[in-house]
Amino acid sequence: MQAGYFVVIDGKPQGPFDLEQLKSISLKPGDFIKTPEMPDYKEAHELAELRQLFHFAKRTVMPQYFAGLDQRLLASALDWFIISGICIVPALIVVLFVPGQEVAIIVGISLLIVIPLVNFVYHIVMESSAKQATYGKQILKIKVCDMEGNPINGGKSFGRNFCKLFSDITFSIGYLVSFFNKQQQCLHDMIAGTLVVKERLF
Repeated sequence: MQAGYFVVIDGKPQGPFDLEQLKSISLKPGDFIKTPEMPDYKEAHELAELRQLFHFAKRTVMPQYFAGLDQRLLASALDWFIISGICIVPALIVVLFVPGQEVAIIVGISLLIVIPLVNFVYHIVMESSAKQATYGKQILKIKVCDMEGNPINGGKSFGRNFCKLFSDITFSIGYLVSFFNKQQQCLHDMIAGTLVVKERLF
């Protein structure tokens, strides 16, 4: 990658710069930088090619920008809408082509089980993927990570989503606790050791 680096200088993104131009502006490890392919700015030491070129040491970057409860609830609503639509469409087809009140009742009851189960698996898979987010979270540009900002694996994602039961059975208190901590963690995030973060800049 020889061109296309944008650097935040004096609070404003400037560029694009190629690698030689980056040398001339005395790029520092903590400078925010991105390419058109990157969804968000990163500190220069986070990019492998820049660490190699400038001999930067990679440092742990603690998350600083956290998703609010409103963003998280909206993302959840979008996800429920997506999953419900995916499950309801084939159920309607079954009801239309297999008439009978008994069939409709069985399909309706099945949906009450299938939709939450599919939603549970969907969250585990998507939050432990490279995107670190469900489609609802991706739309709102927020994602799930560990306490140091790293992606979570499938096991941690399972634990996080299973622990949502504790947030649910506390009659929403598990979600409201996010208002009383700086990292805006809900109860299930505290138990699982996860954060929901948003884009840092712009």
